[in-house]
Order: sequence, then structure tokens, then C-alpha cells
Amino acid sequence: MTVRSRLGGLPTLALVAAGLAGLLSYTVAPPAYAAGGRTAPPERVAKEPAKEASDDDERPSSAHRHILSVGRGDTLMDMLTGADVPADEATNAIAALRKIYDPRKLQVGQQVTVLFEPRRGGTKQFVGLEFLPDVVRSVSVSRKGDAGFTSSESEKTVTRQPIAAQTVIRSSLFEAGNAAGVPVSVMMALIRDYSYDVDFQRDLQPGDQFEVLYERLVTADGKNAGEGDVLYAALVLSGKEYPIYRHKSRDGRIDYYNRDGESIRRALLRTPIDGARITSGFGMRHHPILGFSKMHKGMDFGAPTGTPIYAAGGGVVEEVGPNGAYGNYIRIRHNTQIATAYAHLSRIAKSTRRGARVDQGDVIGYVGTTGRSTGPHLHYEVLKGGQQINPKSIDLPTGDKLEGRELQAFEQTVRSLEKTFEQARSGLQLARTPGPHEDKGCTKATTC
Repeated sequence: MTVRSRLGGLPTLALVAAGLAGLLSYTVAPPAYAAGGRTAPPERVAKEPAKEASDDDERPSSAHRHILSVGRGDTLMDMLTGADVPADEATNAIAALRKIYDPRKLQVGQQVTVLFEPRRGGTKQFVGLEFLPDVVRSVSVSRKGDAGFTSSESEKTVTRQPIAAQTVIRSSLFEAGNAAGVPVSVMMALIRDYSYDVDFQRDLQPGDQFEVLYERLVTADGKNAGEGDVLYAALVLSGKEYPIYRHKSRDGRIDYYNRDGESIRRALLRTPIDGARITSGFGMRHHPILGFSKMHKGMDFGAPTGTPIYAAGGGVVEEVGPNGAYGNYIRIRHNTQIATAYAHLSRIAKSTRRGARVDQGDVIGYVGTTGRSTGPHLHYEVLKGGQQINPKSIDLPTGDKLEGRELQAFEQTVRSLEKTFEQARSGLQLARTPGPHEDKGCTKATTC
């Protein structure tokens, strides 16, 4: 079934996403990355009364547990010494932990279990600690005789459930996805993938449609471990279809391709920001502050303060920080000829430092109104040979095009993903479209 036939019959109200109740789930090895989904525990407890370990605990049944909760400003060292762990043993235990986990990543509210064994005379010996960085991973540190401490980690097996969603775009792609129940992380990935070809401010129109197939990670005990990859998506903009497919080539490279097997990646994103409107283009204009005509050597995107700004392409940060009328400013060198610049930022991402390498789509900063600015917006420039040029004039060649046996393998991927989407789509719930006589229009109490 083609994309057109699937989306053409979509109602004017959004279709909401529903998971397959295990029907299409399949077990895979645990992901290499840590999925989100941590649930904040109760308020901090300085030290809970010791309790006996359960029968199925691998540690000796005589071990006592003190469950601590990370408070604001706490360090693991503070917590251990506060639980009567000798400072030298706490230091050695943390050193062992660092081999597999950075203790600075502990979050406020996260629980850490400190373990002791009772000794003769009523004393106790610190024997280790354990905690769950997320719903998938378990990390522990244990005493290794008199030689110090050793650390270990384990991961739960997860299933990857394919989830389908379809909806009609009313205002923005992000809002449409949110209304259809698509997770924020999936929508952000989708927006980044389409940013190579789609101008989200001008290309999207009310009534356009999109569909997506993505993975939901679920542990064996039924806990949501976050979202996996976007497998397939399609946008229909003013009747034109833009499908993309995730494909792993025979040499192990993973990328997204259009229906013809062309990589969707380009040298630069068309828009380095989501959901923004173009407030000023490249060329001569009457300057709103200086009061006279002046060449505007970039494009302005109006957006609320704090809106994330993406690196338009991969490269090295050449300049970052305050820069006169530009306010907070970033310039990224992409190759020997091309650079991009971003101005008036409210703040700069911590990872964006001079000399740092960034990948296309990385968040480098946030919209603001610093410098010579009349309101929150991003001033975006493309420079060629050190001179600003019209961002729309630069040639943006596509990435690789699959050929031969690789193209045949991709076509099999397309058939498989479209079949999976159709099966997952059968679980969607259709929202009833009101008839013309039921449409009462927009009032102050309703939204359209």
C-alpha cells in the first residue's frame, strides 16, 4: 500500500497513536545507551532504619541496607560519609564506581542503597552500594576482600514494540504529534530528520498530514524504558509526499533515505530551529533600530526565548560568546569554505565551546534577544569564504544514493517497514469527524 492511499483517507481530526499490546513486540539485546524513564522517589530520607535483605538477594542475608535519596547539592561522597562509611572506604568505592558510571550524573531524588554487614561487638562493615541509573540498568559496587572494591553493572532485556501514529497538522508538526500522543523525543528526532528538506515555517499548511512508525522500549516487567528509533515517517505537504525510511547498509551504516534510496542528509539544514517564522530575509531593509536602510546579511527567525537552536551542519565551533551587536554569538566552521553563524542567543549550550566538534542537529544554544535586537529571534548567517551569502542560494547536495545490491536490500527494508506500519496501524483508534452541522466554529471557550 502506498503512502498516498494510507494518508489520503485520513480524517480531518487527528488519529491518536496506540501501541500494539505485545502483538508485534520482539526481544532484542539491551540498547547501548541508557533510556530515560526514571521515576522520582519520595522526598529525601537521611537514613532509613536497616532492614534485612530479601531471600532472593544475592548478598548475604545478614547484610543491612540503608536507602538514601539524593538531595539538591549532594555528592555521593557526602552521602556515604553521612551514612557512617569511613572516608577512605568511600573514596575507594567511588573510584571503583567511576570505571562504569560517573557519580556526578546522579539526579536529585535518585535512590542509593548502602550495604553493611554486622561484625562482632555490634560494629558493622561497609560492603558496597547499589542503585538504578534508569529502569534498564543496575549498578553496584562491592567489597573485594581486603583488596578494595569492584564495580559491576547489568541491563534488563527490553522489547522493542513498533508504534504507529497518524494525524492531521493544524498549526505545527510538533503540536500535531503531541495531540496524537507521540513522545517529545520522537517528534524532535522527526523534526531534525525533515529539517534537510522542509521549511517548517512556510512549507506546512493546515490540513497537511503525517504518519510515523517508531519503537517503544519496554522491560520484561512491563515498565516503559523510553523510545527507540524512528523507523519510518511520511509527510504530505500540499499534496506532495515525503516518506523517509531507516535502513542499515551491509557495512553497518545507518541512515534515513527517501523512496528512491537517496540519503536525506544534506550539507546544511534548511532551518536550524523548529516552529519559527521568518521575520526578515536576506537583503536590503529598513533597520528597525538604526532607522535607515541597511543590508541584512542573514535570515531572522522569530521564536520564543529559550527555543532550542540546532547546528545546521557538522563542524568545529570557531567562535562563541558575546560579540557586539550580535549579542551572544556562535560561529561554526563546516569546511574550508562554508561556515554558519547564530546571533542574539539568550544562552549557549554548555557543550558548545571554542574548538569543540558538533554534529548536525546538535542543540548549540537557545533563542534570545541579546545585542542589538528588538525582540526574541535567531539571526542566522551562512558564510562562504568569510562573506555572508543568502542561505537560500547555497547548493545543498544530498548524501549517498544506494545502488545495485544495496538498493535491492533497501527496497526490502521499505516493504518490511510499510508492512509493519500497516499492522501497527490496525491498532489505531479513529477519531470521529464532526459533520458540517456540528462545526460551531471558534469561540473564546474553544480552540480550532
